[in-house]
Amino acid sequence: MQDSGKCPVPHGAMTTTAKSNTSWWPNTLNLDILHQHDAKTNPLGADFDYRNELEKLDIPALKKDLHALMTDSQDWWPADWGHYGGLFIRLTWHAAGSYRVADGRGGAGTGNQRFAPLNSWPDNGNLDKARRLLWPIKKKYGNKVSWADLLAYAGTIAYESMGLKTFGFAFGRADIWHPEIDIYWGSETEFLAPSELRYEDLNDATTLENPLAAVHMGLIYVNPEGVNGKPDPLKTAAHVRETFARMAMNDEETVALTAGGHTVGKAHGNGKASNLGPAPEGAPIEEAGLGWMNHTTRGIGRDTVTSGIEGAWTTNPTQWDNGYFELLLNHEWQLAKSPAGASQWEPVSIKEEAKPVDVEDPTKRYNPMMTDADMAMKVDPAYRVISEKFYADPAYFSEVFARAWFKLTHRDLGPKVRYYGPDVPAEDLIWQDPITPCNKSFNVDDVKAKIASSDLTVAELVCTAWDSARTFRGSDKRGGANGSRIRLAPQKDWEGNEPTRLARVLSVLEPIAVEANASLADVIVLAGGVGVEKAAKAAGITATVPFTPGRGDATVAQTDAASFAPLEPLHDGFRNYQKNDYAVSPEELLLDRSQLMGLTAPEMTVLLGGMRVLGTNFGDSKHGVFTERVGALTNDFFVTLTDMTYVWEPVGSNLYNLRNRQTGEVKFTATRADLVFGSNSILRSYSEVYAQDDNHQKFVQDFIAAWTKVMNADRFDLV
Repeated sequence: MQDSGKCPVPHGAMTTTAKSNTSWWPNTLNLDILHQHDAKTNPLGADFDYRNELEKLDIPALKKDLHALMTDSQDWWPADWGHYGGLFIRLTWHAAGSYRVADGRGGAGTGNQRFAPLNSWPDNGNLDKARRLLWPIKKKYGNKVSWADLLAYAGTIAYESMGLKTFGFAFGRADIWHPEIDIYWGSETEFLAPSELRYEDLNDATTLENPLAAVHMGLIYVNPEGVNGKPDPLKTAAHVRETFARMAMNDEETVALTAGGHTVGKAHGNGKASNLGPAPEGAPIEEAGLGWMNHTTRGIGRDTVTSGIEGAWTTNPTQWDNGYFELLLNHEWQLAKSPAGASQWEPVSIKEEAKPVDVEDPTKRYNPMMTDADMAMKVDPAYRVISEKFYADPAYFSEVFARAWFKLTHRDLGPKVRYYGPDVPAEDLIWQDPITPCNKSFNVDDVKAKIASSDLTVAELVCTAWDSARTFRGSDKRGGANGSRIRLAPQKDWEGNEPTRLARVLSVLEPIAVEANASLADVIVLAGGVGVEKAAKAAGITATVPFTPGRGDATVAQTDAASFAPLEPLHDGFRNYQKNDYAVSPEELLLDRSQLMGLTAPEMTVLLGGMRVLGTNFGDSKHGVFTERVGALTNDFFVTLTDMTYVWEPVGSNLYNLRNRQTGEVKFTATRADLVFGSNSILRSYSEVYAQDDNHQKFVQDFIAAWTKVMNADRFDLV
């Protein structure tokens, strides 16, 4: 009985009181970004293939069930006007709208809205109810439809059910099973902290910190009440323009999405926000995974509180029509307060029949409202012109919106080869990065022989293939070697691609590709493999780099050059390159690039060590080239790195000498991206494996495997 009040669980890693290594040592390099989504987190098992499951999905039946759900109001969370369309559109919008072009992260492609922090962002208030309403359908169709696809599909069907002719839809988004710890959502320690924390100058919207695409921590894009909650439509317009641009949208798409998103549904603020309980991640266990619960007042139906803003934007909020522009442009608007105290705009005067009815009692009518972002569509000169054009031509508005909605919900799905379903549009869209089909049947051995007999060095062959492939981002499936866009603007002129060297290599490879009737993309990758095979042979090991033809060459017309700017490698630790000095350390930048490329920590380790001895550093730098046999695929980098013969001597913020302990001679120089593989305990353990006398063969094999993974990262046709 003496132990009855004691905790029976040892206070270790399984309790909230345990401190992590990074808590004890905050400056240590955290490799978790490379370890997320381990197969052990996936309850479906390593053999589960979502594409195969999709082929079993009865899509017409699913569509029919979703249409029925829209008007199947539930007592526990009743539908506004008996139609869930507005709720499900917001669900889809907020699942997709977290996408950002800077690093391709966010978006609807993984079903990440099910997990923290997104499931508990203030901007996602009460979307937990929408996901719970979808559960019976997910339960019915099971593994044949992912949560990611269902979250994206629900809003599209909602628009269909309210009269919009949608542009199409594609399935193909596989679920993740763990929060995405790789996404940086901002440095703030509280939600909705002042915007100044993420801007150099709040009056200049373009100074929003990269890669962020929202004005506050916990929002999808802008504050609906105005910048920092202070109504000023013209100022808000500048922030809308910047945040939507960071979601890959132009002005016309921005107006269309804003208007189309607010043509249906309503905002909820008819009550006290103080009555709401905590968000899902902080809610007590008896809330069954839901959040923002109101146990003080009614809190559902007309009394729901979500954003704090209250009311519908249009007269008929369950119908797709042109009512948004009808009200916005034909009425004068004045500032008002919602019952929850939020700032919103309401018409100075409006006919009773133009007011939307109450969500539960059709005999009652209330003023429509507009947010500060809506008013921006009227007061900003450029947005006003577009709004008037849409108002004058409803069919054009519907078409532009349908296309913009498709882009919003599919931007991070990747190339069309990943699309699945009967409603996939036949049209190739420029933002899908289309590529012309290629000849797969050229003589690979003949091309390899011609490359090998050229005067191109191992470093030139390897660097060109690497630079072509390293742009791949697993976040939104953009970039990579397929398309050989390294020969086109802007990539051919990027500093990190060493334009002079690149032009020389391409001048040799292009005639070989033409003569063989092969794509240049295939020849570039094949050339990199030839370089690796030559280097392995120089190290005394015969090896073959796997190669599968099938890459095509994109044309200038197929390339939206401006959209490729964010893919520029401003840093690449594998080639010991940094365009500028950054607040983030070189080793952290290396982790970020490795994660985007889909590499594990061991793969990152073996690739960097191999790239160093191949002499592939930017500008032929000697930093980290710990070998006398440059161009041979040896494990010398790891042997030297783990050799206690040398003392590491800092001589700059990112430069070190490796000095012989006995003689004092400086034998090598290095950067932090080199030495972290000997200083970080986890990375050193990998380095020691490759430094062992009996593991040179393993090093070469592992390097080739990781190299092939990078070269094929964008080959979704091989999956």
